[in-house]
Amino acid sequence: MVAMETKVKEIVNCHPGDLPDFVLTSTQPLVLKGFCASWPIVVAGKKSNENGANYLRQLYNGEPVFSAYAEPETQGRIFYNEDMTGFNYQTVKANLNTVLDKLIQHLEDPKPPTIYVASTEVNNWLPQYNKANSAGLEHLNPLTSIWIGNRSRIAAHFDFPNNLACCVMGKRKFTLFPPEQIANLYIGPMELSPGGRDISVVDFADPDLEKFPKFQHAMDAAHVAELDAGDALFLPSMWWHHVEALTAFNVLITHWWRDSPAFMGKPENALKLAILSLRSLPLAQRKAWQAIFDYYIFEHQDGDLSHIPDAVKGMLSLPLDPNNAKKIRAELLNKLKI
Repeated sequence: MVAMETKVKEIVNCHPGDLPDFVLTSTQPLVLKGFCASWPIVVAGKKSNENGANYLRQLYNGEPVFSAYAEPETQGRIFYNEDMTGFNYQTVKANLNTVLDKLIQHLEDPKPPTIYVASTEVNNWLPQYNKANSAGLEHLNPLTSIWIGNRSRIAAHFDFPNNLACCVMGKRKFTLFPPEQIANLYIGPMELSPGGRDISVVDFADPDLEKFPKFQHAMDAAHVAELDAGDALFLPSMWWHHVEALTAFNVLITHWWRDSPAFMGKPENALKLAILSLRSLPLAQRKAWQAIFDYYIFEHQDGDLSHIPDAVKGMLSLPLDPNNAKKIRAELLNKLKI
């Protein structure tokens, strides 16, 4: 496979509370060098892994966290089992201090088990965290989560919200793909997936190009972001990202927010409804509906519906308002009853 060298654009002198609008509205990923270097959690972790772990202990409220454990043979890859009926790791509820103890215990282990705490909301488990380590995004009301572990490989997936991902301990590598690369990433089943997100089933460490030949096209379009402690990555909505934690102790803080009203719901709900209603239609009918979706949804432009009086546009009014959203939801719920 041809080596991929495209680097994500780096921005310097960008700090919490002083993020330019072009960063938060970018349609391309951006690395913010040193963005959170002055945060107490970063300063603590740079002194030593043990010191970083102790900083987390001071913030922890004692509520059990969900943690994943995988045998050393997985080499950090969080993935399915052999027949894709389950996963190659176990999930247990544990005290965070116990998880941190195990991570410290295995710091020098050349073949450690994979230990991983994923997407744990800081306000619920580390309630004082944001007071000292604020990204200055309060106006966006982000969901702020922490990810803790040793070396790991998280399969390529996408998230609907925008994300400001801050590497606060250790090192991380993100391999990023524009949304249109989905056809080249070989996505697994929708009903069962690690973390509840659709994932690429290609092993990025050893891609089988005979089995997954189109993956080369994805890599040709990919971008790489390498983060040291104190760096951040702005990850736009819907970009696919494969994430590697590269050191024996790693902590990532993510800040997710959507730039559309919550009353619009989740777009994946529309996808599931389309699978129910459209995916099994004959090709000619699918093509007809594709044209209709393009007209009303994907390719609509200002003025397309100027022939309809505003007073009767109803659900076609732009932007969609809460009242029309409520009507659409009620009508769908009624029609979906069997």
